[in-house]
Parts: sequence; structure tokens; C-alpha cells
Amino acid sequence: MKAVFLDWATMGPDLDISAMRTALPELEVFHATADEEVFERISDAVYVLANKIRLTDELLEKCAELRFIGLTATGTDNVDLEAAKRHGVAVCNIRAYCTRSVAEHVFACLLNLTHSLENYVADVRAGEWQRSEDFCMLTHPVRELSSMTLGIVGFGELGRGVAKLAGAFGMNVIVSARPGTEPEDDSRVSFDELLVRSDVISLHCPLVPETRRLFGAPEFARMKSDSILINTARGGLVDSAALAEALRRRDIAAAAIDVLPKEPPVRGDPLLDYEGKNLIVTPHVAWATHEARQAAIDELTANIVAFQDGRERNRIV
Repeated sequence: MKAVFLDWATMGPDLDISAMRTALPELEVFHATADEEVFERISDAVYVLANKIRLTDELLEKCAELRFIGLTATGTDNVDLEAAKRHGVAVCNIRAYCTRSVAEHVFACLLNLTHSLENYVADVRAGEWQRSEDFCMLTHPVRELSSMTLGIVGFGELGRGVAKLAGAFGMNVIVSARPGTEPEDDSRVSFDELLVRSDVISLHCPLVPETRRLFGAPEFARMKSDSILINTARGGLVDSAALAEALRRRDIAAAAIDVLPKEPPVRGDPLLDYEGKNLIVTPHVAWATHEARQAAIDELTANIVAFQDGRERNRIV
């Protein structure tokens, strides 16, 4: 039974797929697949594996042999799920594979910003320490995480992972109720209260119509002037232009952004043009430790084996 992996480059070259090849002896692995190449490669496939390739109703309707779509991601917005159901195609995602990776990335960025690491490194390289009259330089602020309140928007697997690590640093953690609603109990605070109280806000919610541009100029105006925004979720949650202006005006102190509304950002983005030292931009790598990427492949393989055994595992459709 033919099987294809359409965008292996998104997973990196350093992973072990021997177990997957055992489950799918006829597996063809493609480094990347352009839009115009998708149909040719999946037209007679039984198994289609992908990360971000779009699989539309038009494509699925033409693939009579297709029975299984396996994603190396939690999100399923690149697959027409209604069409898959109509055509009898199983769709599986993967879950809880990159929690540690994302949580560590959040705190790598946070420690960098709160301890002014890049600024101090730059000063040393510029010879400032060598010219100092004292044994140390205290030219940039340094803050302890234990004195700070972390606000989390989106309290699923990743949000909980970040909260757990925050506890190890002694941070006070508050969690937002769904934006636009009031908290149902004392375990959540309103979104507006979270904006006002948080020293750091970390985003882990999905991108849906209600959360698109959840953070714009009005929200930055409500936040503390020394607060930090971290987004490892979806780029569309944040208005890039508004964030760049908020950083420039010092409405908030800093931000760490791992995702942008358009990826790759071939047409640019206001945050890519921003030159201030209070912004970290990384290319969607919070999830991408070697361990997390291997876990993604292992999870996908387990989904394939379960499907072959007639069991449901991580089934969306």
C-alpha cells in the first residue's frame, strides 16, 4: 500500500523513522511538495503523512485509494475535515509531544529578557566592562522571576506545561478565562484582569475568529509598562504593527515572538523591521527540540499502527 510523507523538511534531517518504515514498507519521503505537486504524489496513495500541506476537498475527492491522513502537528486547519469524513478518510493528529520544548523556549526567552543577557553580552564585546571602574556593571535592569506574575492565555497541554515550570521559579500564575466571558470559578481571572495584573503574558490558545488579533493597541495600553509578552502559539493572535508600536513607545517593556501571521514571512512583517533591543523574534522553533521532533514521529507511527490494527488513536475524523 503506497504511503507518502509530503514535507519531511519541516521535521529536520536527524530523526529515526525506522519504525515508521516497518509499518509502511512502501513509504516515499519527499523533502518538500509544492502545491502543484500534491495531487500527483497522493493520487494513488493509501496513507498520506504531512505537517502543513493543504489537503482540500478537491484533492480528497480525486484520491480513491486514500484511507489515512497522519499529521505531525496538533493543528488540523490544513485538512478539510468535513471532506475527509465524507470520503471515508481517517485523520489523526499528534498531542503532548512538545510540551517541554515549548515551556523551555518560553523561559529561555523570559530569562534572556529579564536578565538583560543580550545587552550585557553586547556591552562586554564593545569593551564596556574593560573600561568599568567597578568589578561589575549594573547598566541594565535584572529581575527575579519569583517577584513576577505570569498570566497564561490558553490553558491546555502547553499552557499547563508552562505553568508547571513557572512554579519551579516561584512565579505567581494566573490563568485567563475565555476572552469575552467571565470566570466560572476562582481558578480563572477575566481577560481584562489578566492584562492589568500580569508582569508576563504567555499565549497558548488556538487561533479562531474570536482570538484573531486578540492583542492589539487597546490590550497593550492596558498592560503594565514593564510587562513582557511571549507568543509561541499562533501569529494571528497578535497585531504585529500594534506590537511594534507598543514596543517602540515603551507601552510594554519587551516581547518574544516565535510565530508570525504569515510563515515564512516572505512579504515582510512589522516585527522583522523593528530594530529595538526589547524584541526577540525566532523562526517558529519553540516546538523543535530534537526530542520533541522525534516524539512527533513516534506519535505519528503509533497512530499508523493503531489504524492498521483497527484501533482509534488521536482520531479527529
